[in-house]
Amino acid sequence: MLERALADALERADETDEIALRLLDAAYEQFCRMGIRRSTMEDVARRAGVSRITAYRRFATKDALVEQVVRREFRRYFDRFLLDIQQAETAADRVVLGFASALGAIRRNPLIGGLMAVEPDVLVPSMVSDGGGTLATVQRFVAGQLRREQQAGNVSEDVDVELVAELMTRVSASFLVTPSQVVDLDDDEQVREVARRFLVPMLRPRQDR
Repeated sequence: MLERALADALERADETDEIALRLLDAAYEQFCRMGIRRSTMEDVARRAGVSRITAYRRFATKDALVEQVVRREFRRYFDRFLLDIQQAETAADRVVLGFASALGAIRRNPLIGGLMAVEPDVLVPSMVSDGGGTLATVQRFVAGQLRREQQAGNVSEDVDVELVAELMTRVSASFLVTPSQVVDLDDDEQVREVARRFLVPMLRPRQDR
Protein backbone atom coordinates (compact mmCIF):
# COMPACT_ATOMS: atom_id res chain seq x y z
CA MET A 1 0.00 0.00 0.00
CA LEU A 2 2.77 2.45 0.93
CA GLU A 3 4.75 1.45 -2.13
CA ARG A 4 1.83 2.39 -4.39
CA ALA A 5 1.14 5.58 -2.43
CA LEU A 6 4.73 6.67 -2.87
CA ALA A 7 4.66 5.85 -6.57
CA ASP A 8 1.44 7.84 -6.97
CA ALA A 9 2.96 10.83 -5.19
CA LEU A 10 6.04 10.82 -7.39
CA GLU A 11 4.16 10.13 -10.61
CA ARG A 12 1.12 12.34 -9.85
CA ALA A 13 -1.55 9.70 -10.28
CA ASP A 14 -4.71 10.70 -12.11
CA GLU A 15 -8.02 10.56 -10.25
CA THR A 16 -10.98 10.93 -12.60
CA ASP A 17 -13.68 8.63 -11.23
CA GLU A 18 -16.00 11.12 -9.50
CA ILE A 19 -18.07 8.43 -7.77
CA ALA A 20 -14.97 6.73 -6.41
CA LEU A 21 -13.66 10.07 -5.16
CA ARG A 22 -16.99 10.77 -3.44
CA LEU A 23 -16.82 7.39 -1.75
CA LEU A 24 -13.22 7.97 -0.66
CA ASP A 25 -14.14 11.38 0.77
CA ALA A 26 -17.17 9.91 2.53
CA ALA A 27 -15.13 7.00 3.90
CA TYR A 28 -12.47 9.37 5.19
CA GLU A 29 -15.08 11.40 7.05
CA GLN A 30 -16.85 8.28 8.31
CA PHE A 31 -13.64 6.63 9.55
CA CYS A 32 -12.50 9.84 11.26
CA ARG A 33 -15.83 10.17 13.04
CA MET A 34 -16.58 6.56 13.93
CA GLY A 35 -13.37 4.61 13.41
CA ILE A 36 -12.92 1.82 10.91
CA ARG A 37 -14.22 -1.06 13.00
CA ARG A 38 -17.57 0.59 13.69
CA SER A 39 -18.11 1.74 10.12
CA THR A 40 -19.80 -0.25 7.36
CA MET A 41 -19.94 0.03 3.59
CA GLU A 42 -23.58 1.04 3.99
CA ASP A 43 -22.53 3.96 6.23
CA VAL A 44 -20.06 5.15 3.63
CA ALA A 45 -22.50 4.78 0.74
CA ARG A 46 -25.15 6.73 2.65
CA ARG A 47 -22.69 9.51 3.45
CA ALA A 48 -21.58 9.64 -0.21
CA GLY A 49 -25.17 9.77 -1.43
CA VAL A 50 -24.93 6.61 -3.53
CA SER A 51 -26.43 3.16 -3.30
CA ARG A 52 -24.74 0.28 -1.49
CA ILE A 53 -24.52 -1.57 -4.82
CA THR A 54 -22.69 1.38 -6.40
CA ALA A 55 -20.23 1.43 -3.51
CA TYR A 56 -19.49 -2.27 -3.91
CA ARG A 57 -19.00 -1.82 -7.65
CA ARG A 58 -16.19 0.63 -6.93
CA PHE A 59 -14.75 -1.20 -3.92
CA ALA A 60 -15.45 -4.92 -3.70
CA THR A 61 -14.91 -5.11 0.08
CA LYS A 62 -14.63 -2.82 3.05
CA ASP A 63 -10.96 -3.80 3.36
CA ALA A 64 -10.36 -2.63 -0.21
CA LEU A 65 -12.00 0.71 0.61
CA VAL A 66 -9.97 1.09 3.80
CA GLU A 67 -6.75 0.39 1.90
CA GLN A 68 -7.56 3.03 -0.71
CA VAL A 69 -8.45 5.65 1.90
CA VAL A 70 -5.31 5.06 3.95
CA ARG A 71 -3.21 4.89 0.78
CA ARG A 72 -4.56 8.29 -0.28
CA GLU A 73 -3.65 9.79 3.08
CA PHE A 74 -0.11 8.46 2.84
CA ARG A 75 0.09 9.81 -0.71
CA ARG A 76 -0.92 13.23 0.60
CA TYR A 77 1.74 12.88 3.28
CA PHE A 78 4.42 12.13 0.68
CA ASP A 79 3.21 15.12 -1.38
CA ARG A 80 3.42 17.37 1.67
CA PHE A 81 6.84 16.00 2.63
CA LEU A 82 8.29 16.70 -0.83
CA LEU A 83 6.95 20.25 -0.71
CA ASP A 84 8.19 20.89 2.82
CA ILE A 85 11.79 19.88 2.21
CA GLN A 86 12.00 22.24 -0.77
CA GLN A 87 11.90 25.10 1.73
CA ALA A 88 15.25 24.07 3.25
CA GLU A 89 18.54 25.42 1.90
CA THR A 90 20.95 22.65 2.94
CA ALA A 91 20.93 18.86 3.17
CA ALA A 92 21.11 19.13 6.97
CA ASP A 93 18.14 21.49 7.01
CA ARG A 94 16.19 19.10 4.79
CA VAL A 95 16.85 16.22 7.19
CA VAL A 96 15.69 18.30 10.15
CA LEU A 97 12.62 19.64 8.36
CA GLY A 98 11.81 16.24 6.85
CA PHE A 99 12.00 14.46 10.21
CA ALA A 100 9.74 17.01 11.91
CA SER A 101 7.39 17.10 8.92
CA ALA A 102 7.07 13.32 8.85
CA LEU A 103 6.28 12.92 12.54
CA GLY A 104 3.95 15.90 12.62
CA ALA A 105 2.05 15.08 9.45
CA ILE A 106 1.37 11.47 10.41
CA ARG A 107 0.59 12.07 14.09
CA ARG A 108 -1.73 15.00 13.32
CA ASN A 109 -3.47 13.40 10.39
CA PRO A 110 -7.13 13.02 11.49
CA LEU A 111 -7.34 9.52 10.03
CA ILE A 112 -3.91 7.91 10.39
CA GLY A 113 -2.98 9.67 13.62
CA GLY A 114 -6.44 9.03 15.00
CA LEU A 115 -6.28 5.35 14.16
CA MET A 116 -2.88 5.00 15.81
CA ALA A 117 -4.28 6.58 18.96
CA VAL A 118 -7.78 5.04 19.08
CA GLU A 119 -7.55 1.83 17.05
CA PRO A 120 -3.83 0.96 17.05
CA ASP A 121 -4.63 -2.70 16.42
CA VAL A 122 -6.06 -1.69 13.03
CA LEU A 123 -3.04 0.18 11.64
CA VAL A 124 0.05 -0.40 13.78
CA PRO A 125 0.32 -4.17 13.14
CA SER A 126 0.50 -3.48 9.41
CA MET A 127 3.42 -1.15 10.06
CA VAL A 128 5.48 -3.49 12.22
CA SER A 129 4.30 -7.03 11.49
CA ASP A 130 4.48 -7.22 7.70
CA GLY A 131 7.97 -8.66 7.48
CA GLY A 132 9.48 -5.19 7.37
CA GLY A 133 7.70 -4.25 4.15
CA THR A 134 6.36 -0.91 5.36
CA LEU A 135 9.68 0.18 6.85
CA ALA A 136 11.50 -0.99 3.73
CA THR A 137 9.27 1.19 1.54
CA VAL A 138 9.93 4.28 3.65
CA GLN A 139 13.64 3.41 3.85
CA ARG A 140 13.87 3.29 0.06
CA PHE A 141 12.14 6.67 -0.15
CA VAL A 142 14.56 8.25 2.35
CA ALA A 143 17.58 6.57 0.74
CA GLY A 144 16.48 7.97 -2.62
CA GLN A 145 16.36 11.48 -1.19
CA LEU A 146 19.81 11.08 0.38
CA ARG A 147 21.21 9.66 -2.84
CA ARG A 148 20.03 12.77 -4.67
CA GLU A 149 21.87 14.85 -2.08
CA GLN A 150 25.02 12.82 -2.77
CA GLN A 151 24.67 13.27 -6.53
CA ALA A 152 24.29 17.02 -6.00
CA GLY A 153 27.46 17.08 -3.90
CA ASN A 154 25.63 17.98 -0.70
CA VAL A 155 26.49 14.74 1.12
CA SER A 156 29.86 12.98 1.06
CA GLU A 157 30.17 9.89 -1.13
CA ASP A 158 31.63 8.14 1.93
CA VAL A 159 28.23 8.19 3.65
CA ASP A 160 26.35 4.88 3.47
CA VAL A 161 22.97 6.31 2.50
CA GLU A 162 21.23 2.93 2.71
CA LEU A 163 22.27 2.45 6.34
CA VAL A 164 21.60 6.08 7.26
CA ALA A 165 18.13 5.85 5.72
CA GLU A 166 17.50 2.63 7.65
CA LEU A 167 18.42 4.26 10.95
CA MET A 168 16.41 7.41 10.25
CA THR A 169 13.37 5.36 9.29
CA ARG A 170 13.56 3.19 12.39
CA VAL A 171 13.94 6.19 14.68
CA SER A 172 10.86 7.80 13.12
CA ALA A 173 8.84 4.57 13.27
CA SER A 174 9.75 4.05 16.91
CA PHE A 175 8.50 7.52 17.87
CA LEU A 176 5.27 6.94 15.94
CA VAL A 177 4.48 3.50 17.31
CA THR A 178 5.64 4.03 20.91
CA PRO A 179 4.98 7.47 22.46
CA SER A 180 8.07 9.00 24.06
CA GLN A 181 8.32 9.91 27.74
CA VAL A 182 11.38 12.06 27.03
CA VAL A 183 10.68 13.92 23.78
CA ASP A 184 7.48 15.96 23.45
CA LEU A 185 6.44 15.05 19.90
CA ASP A 186 3.94 17.93 19.88
CA ASP A 187 6.83 20.39 20.31
CA ASP A 188 8.15 20.92 16.79
CA GLU A 189 11.30 22.70 17.95
CA GLN A 190 12.14 19.86 20.33
CA VAL A 191 11.65 17.35 17.50
CA ARG A 192 13.86 19.43 15.20
CA GLU A 193 16.55 19.58 17.88
CA VAL A 194 16.56 15.78 18.11
CA ALA A 195 17.15 15.67 14.36
CA ARG A 196 19.96 18.24 14.54
CA ARG A 197 21.76 16.44 17.37
CA PHE A 198 21.37 12.83 16.30
CA LEU A 199 20.32 12.53 12.66
CA VAL A 200 22.30 15.26 10.91
CA PRO A 201 25.67 13.91 12.19
CA MET A 202 24.98 10.70 10.24
CA LEU A 203 25.42 12.71 7.04
CA ARG A 204 29.07 13.38 7.81
CA PRO A 205 31.95 11.07 6.80
CA ARG A 206 33.07 8.85 9.67
CA GLN A 207 36.37 10.71 10.22
CA ASP A 208 34.50 14.01 10.65
CA ARG A 209 32.17 12.80 13.40
